[in-house]
Amino acid sequence: MLTVLPRRLLGAIPVLLVLVLAVFTLQKLAPVDPVAALVGAKASPEVYEAARHKLGLDSSLPVQFWQYLTHAVRGDLGESSVTRTPVLSDLTQFLPVTLELLFVALVFTVVIGFFMGLATAQGWRGSGVLRVMMVSGASVPVFLACLLGMLVFYRWLNILPVTDQTSYVDAPTGPTHFLLADSLLAGRPEVFFDDLYHLVLPAFCLALTPAAAVGRVLRSSLEATQRADHTRTARAKGLGEKQILIMHSLRNSVGPVFALIGLQLALMVGNCILVELIFARPGIGLYISRAIDKADFNAIAGVTLAVGLLYVLTNIAVDLMQSIADPRVAL
Repeated sequence: MLTVLPRRLLGAIPVLLVLVLAVFTLQKLAPVDPVAALVGAKASPEVYEAARHKLGLDSSLPVQFWQYLTHAVRGDLGESSVTRTPVLSDLTQFLPVTLELLFVALVFTVVIGFFMGLATAQGWRGSGVLRVMMVSGASVPVFLACLLGMLVFYRWLNILPVTDQTSYVDAPTGPTHFLLADSLLAGRPEVFFDDLYHLVLPAFCLALTPAAAVGRVLRSSLEATQRADHTRTARAKGLGEKQILIMHSLRNSVGPVFALIGLQLALMVGNCILVELIFARPGIGLYISRAIDKADFNAIAGVTLAVGLLYVLTNIAVDLMQSIADPRVAL
């Protein structure tokens, strides 16, 4: 683990540099004038030139890229032309809502996926039905899962809410902007459980397709591991199947699952924007939809960089978990 972490951190630097370069290039190619978006289309030439100089747009492209890179490293992502506040401030408000949804969805993904993989690989009772569910879950679009979930659990059963983050209008808003954490820090457990209650349905819909993929990969990996020589040796020693599964098969089978979870995270982040719009959650889905509608490129670039950084950090964490599960990865 100690040898994997420095290598992965160093390897993430060129990835982030390429991401910043791509965002900078798209900003230059986009048919949007950032100066006009900031000062307005009817601003005087003097005001326009002053704003252009303030943004550094009168410099050469290499100088502009260097300034953009240094500002991004410091967290200065510019000002949103919609909210008229720094993009970083907007991200600290909207991004925690999305991260909470992603975290709960990731928990659902791991729990459901591992249960399906173990059940189908071991041939538990009803494993045939679970196989059909895995295939069906992998083929259901996320928007259709959301609509079906709203129809069943809200319209027909009326047991789960489908809008907003919480029912409490006086819910705490700080200091972390993570409602699950802020509610506990404020001594409001009722808000904590209400937030979880509102997260169940959108997180389940978001996790449905990744969980099916995790279950299928885990089942295939377990079946291959159980036919390996070390597993047959463990059986020859008289170990029980459950002991073999936990001590030998599972640990040697989770490597491909961790790699898949890292890949599925990118899909979950993209789908998270759609899920937030459907369930009216005030996350980056709402923020970036407004930014796209108003051609707010600073906000779009800020969300892109934040999501890219999140994806890189998550894959580093996945690599670390792989090295813990299989020390050969660190070689």
